[in-house]
Amino acid sequence: MRKSLLALLLLTGAGLAQADAGVRESYPQIHAAVQDNDIGTLKLSPRIRSTPLAEAVDGIALKTINSFLLNNRIIDQPDGLQAAPYIIAGDNERVLSGMGDRIFARGRFAPGESSYGVFRQGKSYTDPDSHEFLGINADDIGSVELIAEQGGIATLELKRSAEEVRPGDRLLRSEERALDSTFTPSAPTAEINGVILDVPRGVTQVAQYDVVTLNKGKRDGVSVGNLLAVYRSGEIVRDRITGEQIKIPDERSGLLMVFRTYEKLSYGLVLNASQSLAVMDKVRNP
Repeated sequence: MRKSLLALLLLTGAGLAQADAGVRESYPQIHAAVQDNDIGTLKLSPRIRSTPLAEAVDGIALKTINSFLLNNRIIDQPDGLQAAPYIIAGDNERVLSGMGDRIFARGRFAPGESSYGVFRQGKSYTDPDSHEFLGINADDIGSVELIAEQGGIATLELKRSAEEVRPGDRLLRSEERALDSTFTPSAPTAEINGVILDVPRGVTQVAQYDVVTLNKGKRDGVSVGNLLAVYRSGEIVRDRITGEQIKIPDERSGLLMVFRTYEKLSYGLVLNASQSLAVMDKVRNP
């Protein structure tokens, strides 16, 4: 009797394994063992299959997300933009200039450098906890090519414009940074506890593929490709029984990937969001 029961169990298990091999592999595996006692006990012991983060998330091709990224820049010093060359006028005394127009600028240009980005000063960032100055957001306006320089006045041609170029906009040399064709998602090597400081494109609610500014940078251990979980801060509610003010636990609501880092700040791209995110939502290790 015991041998017949054992044979039946083995045949049934083999048939299920062959029929459901493709499905069973993606679920927690169940290990079955048969003991040769009077009633034939079947013991089940669950086993958890884990996959390293590097294998769980594929690399992200730059071309698939490039249209969502932005060319803004962080200026680390409070007066960093004040020393940069600036636009004084457009051709034919125009106040607003666009792609293909000639413009004129003053300032100290680097020898042998002909390509510059056009930027406009944006928000200044301070840490919400320590109140330390973190940097200035320089909004990307376009790019120019230096044609000639005479008497302290430079003539430039506007090669690209994201919006109208105005007198007072600043010219900065191109950043020296590696441009990888693929972002490799990874976990931060240090513990990160930061917040979303800003949404550079000017919206208040954050959704999938929005770019956000974080109050953590290279000095905090943040690197390009790092994945960070976004947590929506729990609300403060009143306990109607005790009258106490109670904070609801933070709720995980999204995932972002860092695509550019600076000393104290970084830019991240929201990869997914289960609900609307907002400025001052928290970011942590995934």
